Amino acid sequence: MRLNEIVFNDAKPVEGYGPGFFRIGGEVIQGPVITAPSGTRTWGGLDDVAALEALVQESDVIFIGTGAEIAHLPKDLRSSLEEAGVGIEAMSSPAAARTYNVLLSEGRRIALAMLPI
Repeated sequence: MRLNEIVFNDAKPVEGYGPGFFRIGGEVIQGPVITAPSGTRTWGGLDDVAALEALVQESDVIFIGTGAEIAHLPKDLRSSLEEAGVGIEAMSSPAAARTYNVLLSEGRRIALAMLPI
């Protein structure tokens, strides 16, 4: 069996999370977060549609972590992003982090926005 270390080129993987925080690429971020090839930053939550729309040019899919449990996205948020031509996948934040890391390791054009657990 051959084991290779995973190399993340542009974006940074989610390394951990806990109550109210995420650790991404060695940096701890409190509260909601966005991470993409352009960088990692705090996010205003589901009402901050403009921050998500800014990811459209660099992402084919945006994973949205809705906290500890899966929840429906607001209709206007989903509509706005779908009209911009980007795929949206809502899931719990732990599932979104895992999915993001797997696809990131494959070199996919993805972004991640998460609400804390």
